[in-house]
Amino acid sequence: MKVLLDTCVIYPTVMRQMILGVARMGAFTPIWSARIIEEWLRAAEKLGPQGVTQAQSEAVLLKTQWPEAEVSYASSLEARLWLPDPADIHVLAAAIAGSADIVLTMNAKDFPRNILAEEGLNRADPDGFLQGIWQAQPELVASVAHNVLDEASRLSGKTWEMRALLKKARLPRLGKALSRG
Repeated sequence: MKVLLDTCVIYPTVMRQMILGVARMGAFTPIWSARIIEEWLRAAEKLGPQGVTQAQSEAVLLKTQWPEAEVSYASSLEARLWLPDPADIHVLAAAIAGSADIVLTMNAKDFPRNILAEEGLNRADPDGFLQGIWQAQPELVASVAHNVLDEASRLSGKTWEMRALLKKARLPRLGKALSRG
């Protein structure tokens, strides 16, 4: 299964680590476009020079880990598409060009299911998507989550609880499921 990652699911660090950690374990194949990565780097500017440097380094690692993930397309593809927010058409174009099955995004209103269905695509939010993978492969997702939790605690110097970390990362249902199991 190919999943197009929208910028809004790449930019938050813990969410990105969870999504890509599950992908690294073989649950799905992530794809994106150069423009999506550029949007992430621009968003990281809010964190200052150190945030930009870190995001640039992580973007290089993504290209190294998934050399086939970056898709490109002709501008004519964008020209034939429509979405409520024209600024998101590039995301839909990348999903189509990359033969994605799902657009993973937090912006449900910007990606109406009926429009995506016309292109053979589904939309999922990261919390529901990861929880679905957890239901099918609980050990896989739990392993990734514990690695992310350990890394967050190490980097912050704070002891995080799973549920609190994932809730802060906008993955509350997954956090609740993992804290029970």
